[in-house]
Amino acid sequence: MTLAYDVTGDGPALVLLHSGVCDRRMWDPQVPALVDAGYQVVRCDFRGFGASPLPDRRHNDAEDVLDLLDTLGIEQAALIASSYGGGVAVEIAARRPDRISAMALLCTGLPGHEPTAELRAFGEREDALLEAGDVAGAVELNVDTWLGPEAEETAREAVRVMQRHAFEVQLAAPEGAGRNKVDFDLSAVKAPCLVLSGGRDLTDFREIAARLPGLLADARYLELPWAGHLPSLERPAAVTELLTGYLRETVPVG
Repeated sequence: MTLAYDVTGDGPALVLLHSGVCDRRMWDPQVPALVDAGYQVVRCDFRGFGASPLPDRRHNDAEDVLDLLDTLGIEQAALIASSYGGGVAVEIAARRPDRISAMALLCTGLPGHEPTAELRAFGEREDALLEAGDVAGAVELNVDTWLGPEAEETAREAVRVMQRHAFEVQLAAPEGAGRNKVDFDLSAVKAPCLVLSGGRDLTDFREIAARLPGLLADARYLELPWAGHLPSLERPAAVTELLTGYLRETVPVG
């Protein structure tokens, strides 16, 4: 089964990987500017999100993305990734460093990170709401937790729609569905990396971002003091400008 995806534009390939509370629609504000800057933009929905259903077997998101690149005939791409998608991006770059030209990670997760009490408490509250059948309450918990104070109501409604759909797909998961974890070595990552952190984000993700320059061969760290966990939705124009500037340096067009 192929991931749901779309491809826009021509030029060096960019693959946009979404957060765990959104789907590929979260990148709607960025796509036109990235295409206008001269890039081919690929967006996909991980299994269990957007238009990608969960299979009746275990899967690995990094392998799914690599399979998509093969399907599209893309030998090398830059990855722009948010939150959970950032962890997938790092795994791809570690397992297949030859396939990745650059990365930009926004408030990224990291496989193997030990969650703080704050993050565990969020997960426990979300689980309790879902077990009680209060999907609407779980959706609002996510909107309130992951969007910072700069987010407009349009962004909040977009996350609300994407998260509700993700819950509906995941709560209907077939027997046998699940994610396979694969061990990998961060020192294998060779691609240059821009790591963006939100000053209003949960502690876990700020700590991950601050650590990554010491773990990756070529990473620069920038904190956005105004941002919560989803800066590309909170201040779309500002984040788009940061991304296009970084790409001009690392993945030049023409």
